Amino acid sequence: MNYSKIKKYDISNGIGIRCSIFFTGCNFHCPECFNPELWDKNSGNVFDDEVKNKLFTYLSDEHCDGLSVLGGEPLIQGMALVELLEEVKEKFPNKTIWLWTGYKLDGELDETQRMILSQCDYVVDGLFKRELSGKKLRFRGSSNQIIWRNENGNFVEATDIENNDRFNK
Repeated sequence: MNYSKIKKYDISNGIGIRCSIFFTGCNFHCPECFNPELWDKNSGNVFDDEVKNKLFTYLSDEHCDGLSVLGGEPLIQGMALVELLEEVKEKFPNKTIWLWTGYKLDGELDETQRMILSQCDYVVDGLFKRELSGKKLRFRGSSNQIIWRNENGNFVEATDIENNDRFNK
């Protein structure tokens, strides 16, 4: 599993102050993608124990509200990402996990991808489409993408986030 960068503080990708990690590898290659440099799965740096410890140090910060997982495409990271997210949930039970994916939650996902998603509190799904992009979209690149909240293992559309003035300033 490779990553491109880790942001210690990020206020753009999820609610609150977040720690964000950008994994490499993506098969979608959306036209006008925000991160085309992350398409190659072999680019970036190897995510090893030293990097994990750095990530956990960032997540330990009292000002950090949680982890945001982006890419590239997180759902192609396999069991390594399942294990990482399980450990994050165990060590930081009061922090939320957000994940962005080009896959659709109601589409064909394999068992490992479903295991990754089960660890997430919020998922933004769908391919980025430039013709549907807009500056007023919260936490989404284009309006076809949907923000889902995990409620006891069931994902429900989180329309309250998009429509809440608290998040639209």
